[in-house]
Amino acid sequence: HTTAEAWLGRPLAEAASVDAMLLRYLAAFGPASVKDMQVWSGLTRLREVMERLRPSLLVFRDEHGNELFDLPEAPRPDGTTPAPPRFLGEFDNMLLSYDDRSRIMAEELKQRVFTDNGIIRAALLVDGFVSGIWSIVMNKRKVCVLTIMLFRAISSSERASVEAEAEGLCAFHFPEAESMEICYN
Repeated sequence: HTTAEAWLGRPLAEAASVDAMLLRYLAAFGPASVKDMQVWSGLTRLREVMERLRPSLLVFRDEHGNELFDLPEAPRPDGTTPAPPRFLGEFDNMLLSYDDRSRIMAEELKQRVFTDNGIIRAALLVDGFVSGIWSIVMNKRKVCVLTIMLFRAISSSERASVEAEAEGLCAFHFPEAESMEICYN
């Protein structure tokens, strides 16, 4: 962990702009609702800011009729495009950045990812939805051991994609590892 100043190598701007912050949020997590932005930022009264930004944004409606804002130039793949598997770390912003997490996680899985004591477990996304949790260690034999607890059965092609993504995860976490082992629980 470090400060933003240390990471960026320069001091932060004197006057922070809520407008700029929300545009950066949309660049990372859009399309999103005003409630999503409030949950992520901890700020209230963002509807006023979004009304000011509305002319420069695209506005969609979700299946519940909620307005979702996004940047005009943001990539939006066709709805039939499969999402590649992704390993999200503990406390990943993807799990924290929405009021309505049903777009990536079934409600009945929330207790398996979000613990009673405030821990948010590392999660595995398969086709854009939380499908399991994971942990990673390197043992004394320099083997990167990735343990995946699946919440649902996955197809052989999904498993192959998960394992291909796991290679990059292992290389990132333990570049000194000599081999990798995946354990499904």
